[in-house]
Amino acid sequence: MNSLHKTKVGCSIWRHSCSLLHSIVSNGPPPPPPLNVLHAHSLKNGSLQTLNLANYLLTLYVKSGNMDHAQKLFDEILHKNTQTWTILISGYARTGSSDVVFSLFREMQTKGACPNQYTLSSVFKCCSAENNLQLGKGIHAWMLRNGIHGDVVLENSILDLYLKCKAFEYAERLFELMNEGDIVSWNIMIGAYLRAGDADKSLDMFRNLPYKDVVSWNTIIDGLMQCGCDRCALQQLYCMVECGTLFSAVTFSIALILASSLSLMELGRQLHGQVLKLGFNGDGFIRSSLIEMYCKCGRMDKASTILKDVPLDILRTGNTGVTCKESKAGIVSWSSMVSGYVWNGKYEDGLKSFRLMVRTLVVVDIRTVATVISACANAGILEFGKQMHAYIQKIGHRINAYVGSSLIDMYSKSGSLDEACLIFRQINEPNVVLWSSMISGYALHGQGRHAIGLFEGMLNQGIIPNEVTFLGVLNACSHVGLLEEGRRYFRMMKDAYCINPGVEHYTSMVDLYGRAGHLIETKKFILENGISPLTSVWKSFLSSCRLHKNIEMGKWVSEMLLQVAPSDPGAYILLSNMYASNHSWNEAARVRSLMHQRGVKKQPGQSWIQLKDQIHTFVMGDRCHPQDKEIYSYLDTLIGRLKEIGYSLDAKLVMQDVEEEQGEVLISHHSEKLAVVFGIINTAHRTPIRIMKNLRICMDCHNFIKYASQLLEREIIVRDIHRFHHFKHGSCSCGDYW
Repeated sequence: MNSLHKTKVGCSIWRHSCSLLHSIVSNGPPPPPPLNVLHAHSLKNGSLQTLNLANYLLTLYVKSGNMDHAQKLFDEILHKNTQTWTILISGYARTGSSDVVFSLFREMQTKGACPNQYTLSSVFKCCSAENNLQLGKGIHAWMLRNGIHGDVVLENSILDLYLKCKAFEYAERLFELMNEGDIVSWNIMIGAYLRAGDADKSLDMFRNLPYKDVVSWNTIIDGLMQCGCDRCALQQLYCMVECGTLFSAVTFSIALILASSLSLMELGRQLHGQVLKLGFNGDGFIRSSLIEMYCKCGRMDKASTILKDVPLDILRTGNTGVTCKESKAGIVSWSSMVSGYVWNGKYEDGLKSFRLMVRTLVVVDIRTVATVISACANAGILEFGKQMHAYIQKIGHRINAYVGSSLIDMYSKSGSLDEACLIFRQINEPNVVLWSSMISGYALHGQGRHAIGLFEGMLNQGIIPNEVTFLGVLNACSHVGLLEEGRRYFRMMKDAYCINPGVEHYTSMVDLYGRAGHLIETKKFILENGISPLTSVWKSFLSSCRLHKNIEMGKWVSEMLLQVAPSDPGAYILLSNMYASNHSWNEAARVRSLMHQRGVKKQPGQSWIQLKDQIHTFVMGDRCHPQDKEIYSYLDTLIGRLKEIGYSLDAKLVMQDVEEEQGEVLISHHSEKLAVVFGIINTAHRTPIRIMKNLRICMDCHNFIKYASQLLEREIIVRDIHRFHHFKHGSCSCGDYW
């Protein structure tokens, strides 16, 4: 009778447990007391001696995430089987407690319990997460010695371990031996090659894939984007559409990021239409991808319309009606909008939106702040960047390497090199990213010797330079004409550190040779290194031909440039400028006519200056500014005063055949002159003036600002597309070498 009574109690508890499990699956994890009561009742009536029931209760604890109680119950179970060990090991594996998993696995074997494929799969996942190749290989060897063959899930776990630990030889051998490798196996292999940067091998594998599911397409498209192969990723996206594979939410997110990076407004618009049609518009991360796409394509109106679906008040910290995922996606959407305003020159709107986020008590994560700081750096908006820096300090975030490099980049690109140096000195044990940011900052400001000194100091401290570090050093050498040093560092990069030069490294070397007047060597360097298809190297070479007035070489370079970049406006402008500066007006006109026939449009020159929270933008001959009369009146007077101390308008720089007097009028109204005069009028005497320009500063404006800095005793800082120019006391930091 007693035995029968225990059986009935056990069945009753079993039924109660099943009901509770249903509650957990349906409604999420319940509060601990029901499980605790069940556990206590089981101890009291001795039903834990029934191993199936004990394992069932252990499963409930693990699924509810209550690992402390799970461990306590596990310790109370006297006779454990493989399932008991596996339940607890898998629970700890899910929580990322790898050390506990490894310890339990060793104890399990000591106690004589034989692991099954589920046990081993959990252990291999932990080995993968911890990059513990040695333990993983040991377990795999034990399996092979004992003739243990797992299913494809277990084999995929082992495959993932080898690839995560970059043991490609082992992974490839295992992949070849897998009899029943599934789509997941192929996706793991393809993803690993993409992470290693081997786009060609991953594409070959992808093409040989017998069946491609949506995950396969997502893996190859996203991976190619991560490798910088955006155009190839776009081709695969079109292939996916042709194959008829339905897009998932992840696919839409990836495709929108791709449209954003390539500024493909029409593709983005079509994707948006499909998102609405298929009902994905409620997905927070797709919405943030849409906002970023429209921002990158310059359609702030569209982005703003989408953002209206994300009211800030629901993102407020502590709002219990919003899930963590929804809150995170909403914050990303608003942050993308702030960055979008900065990208599109709407700095006041960006600052207003960010302040609104802060006032609404939305906690902006540090990665978002770093993204906004990067946008400020690219636009050269110092005051906005300073407010981001202040916000970081206000929320008490430590200036680590990630944030520190963003701040150094922002201060450097905004013309405040001293502030960048201060940030660099405040960080203990800077890593290669911080060193590289500071070296690039010195290079941007034309302080080549300082950049080289910092680089040598970095090497002395045992820091291994990367491709970004070397690019900064090469640019530093180029900006100040350190030809021999540049050659040495280029060889060092390839031979000592086995870094393959990229497009920017080659362009920097071409610039270094060309500006130093070594045009024959420049041509030889391009041909020997097989970099003829690169537009940037020919543009740099043509600029050097113009600088050194070598018309014959310039004609040959321009022919090469127009072959590789028939739609690049810079190619036509450079060639036209070279002809015009030598008074070859017919040739200059022919180039301009060809440009017009091919529908190539020149990017308009812009200069901007920030005063307080407002950005004032100017174009050549701008008459739209509220202070335009005052600006032009002061400019005319200033030019007259500057002529008295030696300045003369260089009318031959006007790229068309006009009378000298008419040419002087055109060139005197360049955007940077208007911005400088606006700054002079609206700031206190001897206050530094910071101007940003989207194109290279012309020689006449360079001379104008030099004389203005001398006459008015003002420091004027100009950032053009290549570098900074610090004008003070009638001279420029570039030493007229730019």
